[in-house]
Amino acid sequence: MATFTKTKIMKNFDETLGTDLSKKTLDAYLHVAGEYAQFDNNPKGFRALLAWAFKMGGVKSENLLICFEHTGLYGMALAAYLEKKNMSFAMVPALQIKRSLGMVRGKNDRVDAKRIAQYAHMRRDTIEETKMPAAVLQKMKQILALRERMVAQRAGYTTQLKELKRIYKRSENPSLYSAQEKLIRELTKAIDTLEAEIKALIKSDGEVKRLFDLVTSVKGVGLVVGANIIVITRCFKAFKNSRQLACYCGVAPFQYQSGTSLRSKAKVSHYANKKMKALLNIAAFSAVQADKEIRTYYQRRVAEGKSKMSTMNIVRNKLLHRIFAVVNRGTPFVETYRHQVNYC
Repeated sequence: MATFTKTKIMKNFDETLGTDLSKKTLDAYLHVAGEYAQFDNNPKGFRALLAWAFKMGGVKSENLLICFEHTGLYGMALAAYLEKKNMSFAMVPALQIKRSLGMVRGKNDRVDAKRIAQYAHMRRDTIEETKMPAAVLQKMKQILALRERMVAQRAGYTTQLKELKRIYKRSENPSLYSAQEKLIRELTKAIDTLEAEIKALIKSDGEVKRLFDLVTSVKGVGLVVGANIIVITRCFKAFKNSRQLACYCGVAPFQYQSGTSLRSKAKVSHYANKKMKALLNIAAFSAVQADKEIRTYYQRRVAEGKSKMSTMNIVRNKLLHRIFAVVNRGTPFVETYRHQVNYC
């Protein structure tokens, strides 16, 4: 999922337009005017959408707020078009809209567009406007997503090949061996090419390169994790601090308490960017191996009988704190553990 910058809207919106997106069409509903129409999900349809909204809503561009769900690729073209036209719009997670409206029954594109318009109208004074990330970050995001799919495919073929070797000899069915080995080699080559392109994109932008060098100075953070963090945070403009990013990644623990009957231990929420959580887990394992301070901390907690999973989650949070610290400070991470003196 792409991360966009949110900025507070201080405008007076007389009309809100809810849009339900699909691959080929978009359904639009004007909340105040109570008007509905359907358009093609392409530039021609976008132009027709705005012309219809201004006419039927009787408002100027600065008094119209357009809201639609964060649907990935289906909404990217519309978002880019609206930003180019300097229109106010908000991309909102579908679950956020669904939960805000309470219990609802029935579902179709027209009803969904109406509910989105209603959601935007109720929050028109507090909703945050979406800003598209820079072009270099959009390219990095797409390449990282493609790399992730290729890595998953390679892992699948590698597992199948291991099972094949366990059951059959190469001489019994050489074509099965050679076909999968070829696919693994081709995927590895393609992944290497994508990683080289990611490095080239990072070097092409001075600010991205500066932030990447700071982020990857933290032990455990490599190319893939560092690039993903820069894309997710939109060069650290989408999140104010490490706690916000930890919540987004699903590694920030929360208490669950109500009266005297519900008193559970603090635990992470399942509402999270699962991909980033998995990447942070990989980074945490690397940090335990490469960073003496973190390794000592991990070993001490485990020796005390503490959960390995909770300890690893603490390490994930510590990495995020370090990343934000070096970015805010503007200097690379320095390992101070080796300079500490043991007075015991």
